[in-house]
Amino acid sequence: MNSIVKKIWKKSNQVYRRFFLYFVVQIQLSMIIRTISLCLLILSIFSCEPEGRIYSKNKELSPNIEWFRADSREFKVKIDDASKDYDIGLTFRFATGFQFATADVVVTEISPSGNQLVTEHSLKVREKNGDYIGEPGMDIWDSEHIIQSTKKYTEEGTYTYIIKHNMINDPMNYAMEIGLFVDESK
Repeated sequence: MNSIVKKIWKKSNQVYRRFFLYFVVQIQLSMIIRTISLCLLILSIFSCEPEGRIYSKNKELSPNIEWFRADSREFKVKIDDASKDYDIGLTFRFATGFQFATADVVVTEISPSGNQLVTEHSLKVREKNGDYIGEPGMDIWDSEHIIQSTKKYTEEGTYTYIIKHNMINDPMNYAMEIGLFVDESK
């Protein structure tokens, strides 16, 4: 009787060992696959920026999907090489329901030495037929607008950009984010 129990124990031990090894290998493979997936995700996030982009940042306007004229957004851009030409642009995120063809904004640029330049821009967000312009994501739209091509900075250092809306209606409803980007001109 004792030999039969030993044989059963020995066989069951082998089954448990095989199951344990199989389980460990599956966990290791799963962790390797997750690690590779995470690396690819991180790589894709950082490779989304266009070539030559030296600055890009978006700022939320309000959790209530509205932008008050008094709520300006500030961006600080470091320019290391004033000999190059740059393209300056704005990003605008809005929700379906935005009722205007353009989002009118005022951009104030302050140089490192304190010189100010104020410009007004109309960001086109709708076609003449009423269709939204930009990249859709469910009910959210992202649009990019070049506001100045081949800009020559007069000095190196940190430039401050202050952006506020200049619409007749205040607040501007269905506005979600405003952003600034700077690319080296091609």
